Amino acid sequence: MKIRQAAVAGRFYPADRQSTNALIEKLVEDEKMNIDYNLSKHQIVGAVLPHAGYVYSGATAVHFFEILRHSEQIPETFIIINPNHSGRGAEIALDTHDTWRVSNGDIEIDTEMAQQLGFDFSEEAHKYEHSAEVMLPLLNYFVNGKFKILPITMSRQNAENAQLIAQKIFNISQKLNRKIIFLASSDFSHYVEPGFGKILDKEIIEKIITFETEKMIQIVKQKHVSMCGYGPSAALMEYAKLICANPQAKLLRFGNSGEKTGSQEVVDYASILFYK
Repeated sequence: MKIRQAAVAGRFYPADRQSTNALIEKLVEDEKMNIDYNLSKHQIVGAVLPHAGYVYSGATAVHFFEILRHSEQIPETFIIINPNHSGRGAEIALDTHDTWRVSNGDIEIDTEMAQQLGFDFSEEAHKYEHSAEVMLPLLNYFVNGKFKILPITMSRQNAENAQLIAQKIFNISQKLNRKIIFLASSDFSHYVEPGFGKILDKEIIEKIITFETEKMIQIVKQKHVSMCGYGPSAALMEYAKLICANPQAKLLRFGNSGEKTGSQEVVDYASILFYK
């Protein structure tokens, strides 16, 4: 068995199981009064989620994961589409490992699904990338059952690749009768004044929750918004439109790194639930 070792344990999240779980538990305790647990009644399609260090973005991320836990929905596979910050490997890349190891446990890759998607495999694309890895300790903590993951990086983010990923995942999951939940990894505006970033990101989030893929990408490019995972977000939007006639999306929490640092130059985070 080929195991991918954690690349950012001890930096983005704690390096040991006890500290990781304790930090997540504290994040939930601090946020639980603001979490909309009623949403757990719906069938979950996926979510747009942040991928920064838990100290900064964890309060935003746990809204989705706590709703997922209370829904008691356990898919066979979590698809994780994430940006490729290094640019290594193919523009759409699967990983070559069988298992990913993080501080609170190992998670198997859905290798059967990966082999049928037809995308390139690239160990380099995933080796040091944090934007899928940070999802895994949260999945280990919140999902009470057996599941696999399928991380896919995007280095060329556009509508065409988003549609391609969505269609292939839809087709193969139908063929294999695979129950999945689709996670799109993205932070929003980077190193901006909080008020300015919120204005930019609010416009993008409005397009995400109304499933206007082309318009969302257009805003990102025309206004030079430093949203690092607009491609993965677009892929989730397109996938949701494939699996149901009237998909729904709701912003669960919007925050920024300045909540912890007090800085006036922040990175914005959003947790957006997609559901039927």
